[in-house]
Amino acid sequence: MAGKPKLHYTNGRGKMESIRWLLAAAGVEFEEEFIETKEDLEKLRNDGSLLFQQVPMVEIDGMKMVQTRAILSYIAAKYNLYGKDLKERAWIDMYVEGTTDLMGMIMYLPFQPADTKEKNLALIIERVTTRYFPVYEKALKDHGHDYLVGNKLSWADIHLLEAILMAEECKPDILSAFPLLQAFKGRTSNIPTIKKFLQPGSQRKPPADEKFVAIVRKIFNI
Repeated sequence: MAGKPKLHYTNGRGKMESIRWLLAAAGVEFEEEFIETKEDLEKLRNDGSLLFQQVPMVEIDGMKMVQTRAILSYIAAKYNLYGKDLKERAWIDMYVEGTTDLMGMIMYLPFQPADTKEKNLALIIERVTTRYFPVYEKALKDHGHDYLVGNKLSWADIHLLEAILMAEECKPDILSAFPLLQAFKGRTSNIPTIKKFLQPGSQRKPPADEKFVAIVRKIFNI
């Protein structure tokens, strides 16, 4: 029997967090080996573990997988969270790319200069409420199902819930104009595997604070 997937990354959200979410939602236990120093990263690079010298890296099924999108696609397909056919997969991909763009904006906010943070936060809130969340609200309204694609939980739903919770950290009432997304959040948050991941003490990581930002800057020479 194959061992648990092992995740190599810093002890924070970053690009690994969506991978943690997807594994947790699929009910897959995983281990983490944290990169805490520049030397830890160099060791991975020097022993040939990182195909493109970059993390995240996940050891799974005898592979040392890199590139966030490739890792997520593999996990989604392996655990039946990637639609039933090519057309459903295309919709999942489109929805996921949208939430990836949005979460990227939020993810980089703590790393931006203090004098631009307020302006960038305002831009995020504007994009959430006018570009991204209206798309998902309309999708749920148009087909009348509980989930975004095929009326079955998929990677798109898990990614959207992660994005919703990140957006609420920026503005707690950001869902006020989106009743269907409010209901969606309630439903998906109560799926047993996801509910477990949302409990204190899980492997879900908190938002980046100044201490974490400083550690990341040091490790990656940012």
